[in-house]
This record gives sequence, structure tokens and C-alpha cells, in this order.
Amino acid sequence: MRPSSLALRLKETFLRTDDGALMRYAFFSLLAAAGIFVAIDVRELSLANANLPGHDPMHTEAPVLPPALTDGVPQAPPVQPESPPEVLRQPMRFELLSGGTLRAEGSIDVGAATRFAEEIEARGEYVKSVALNSPGGSVDDALAMSKLIRDKGLNTRVASKALCASSCPIVFAGGVTREAEKDAVIGVHQVFNAGPARPSPEQAMSGAQSTTGRIARHLDEMGIGAGLWINALETPPDRLYYLTPDEMAEFKLTTDPVATAKQQD
Repeated sequence: MRPSSLALRLKETFLRTDDGALMRYAFFSLLAAAGIFVAIDVRELSLANANLPGHDPMHTEAPVLPPALTDGVPQAPPVQPESPPEVLRQPMRFELLSGGTLRAEGSIDVGAATRFAEEIEARGEYVKSVALNSPGGSVDDALAMSKLIRDKGLNTRVASKALCASSCPIVFAGGVTREAEKDAVIGVHQVFNAGPARPSPEQAMSGAQSTTGRIARHLDEMGIGAGLWINALETPPDRLYYLTPDEMAEFKLTTDPVATAKQQD
């Protein structure tokens, strides 16, 4: 059975299952990831881990916004982001806006989480929410930012025509309330950590599974439905699965502000 077929069967099975089986299908998604990475050519893994175009949004030739996942001719994203590619390629920077909103814009470079933590520490309790506009980047930094957002009880938002792709939805998932405005562009695909050295096939496989496990566990802890990560697993790194508003609500990536407020009372 081809890995893509396995992932498709897992997704179809998930959609027929209630929330009580979430952890079981999170485990199944790890198995799907293992199948995907076993099937990937060793040369492709080496190139990906060498940070070549198509895998690193900060690379000058890498596509900031990959085409949608399709069986035929790749399709453009549903909405074109407002920010130009040169803005999104820059290392992530932070700007304090009115109303306690901290804007995080640019690629999630190695060290972004440290700068983010310093920014939050310097602003004290004034920051209430984080507005994201990013094509993704470092998984480790995305996980650390997401955890800090949840620890601090902050909200997250993706504005209209802003981008949150690749590892950025991991950061978005950390918000207590999570809002995607109309025409926000949010997409997921396979992600894994890329190091400076080219690993052996065994090391690449181990690293891919470890990263997949950490992401799946974190999303579960954030209350995100397993269907989100299954869609990511079956989408190669040079494509994006663009989420519809209905899918974001179904996977609990976005929240109902009214229901969340009632839970906090």
C-alpha cells in the first residue's frame, strides 16, 4: 500500500469517529508519518536537511507560498497574502500594536523563540494577543513559542490576507482563543527539523519520527483535533494543504470566543 493511500484511509476513518478516539488516531498518525518518510527517497531527505529551496522560506529561492496540494496541476492559494515575499522571508520580528496585540511577522528563524520570550518578558502583562504573519520555519522555535503563549494565557490571531503556514499553525495553536479572520491564509504540510549536516538515512528517519511525535503530542495538549495533523502528514513539503474556515473549526484550530469565555468564567 502506498503511504498516501494509508494516510487517506486514516483520515476517512477519523472522520467517522467521535472525539473519544482522539489519542488512538494520534498514534495512527505517527504510523502514517513513518510510512511517508520510509517511502521518501534518501536523496530528497538529504536535500531537505541541507536547507535547499522548497524547504526553507528564508532561502532566497524558496517559495514563500507553495501551491496547493492537487492530483494534477498545482493550484494557487485561495487568497494571495497581502505581505510581499521579501517581508515574509526576513527573520521574525515583533511589533507592539494598540490594544495589547503583539505582531509576529516573518520566517520563524532559529532563535525566534528566544527573542519572543524576551519581548513578552519586557512587555509584562500588557500583551494580550499575538497576531501572526509567517510562512513558517524552525519547528523547535514554533513549539517553544506556542507553549509560552499558552503558559501566559495569550490569544492568537491571523488577520485577513495574513499568512500562517508550515510550522506557523503550531504557534497559532497555543492561543487560548484562536481567531482566523476572513481571507486569512492558513496551510499545513509535512515538517521536520533540518540540521546543517546531512544525516544518514537512519538518522533522517529517526529525526522525522521524533519531530512528528513531538508535534502530534503538542497539538493534542493544545486541544487540536487529530485531523489537522493527518492532512499535514499527507502533504509534501513543496505543497500546502490550505484549510477552509469550516475545517479550522472542525479541527478546533479556531475557537468560538463566546464558548471560550463561558469556560473561563
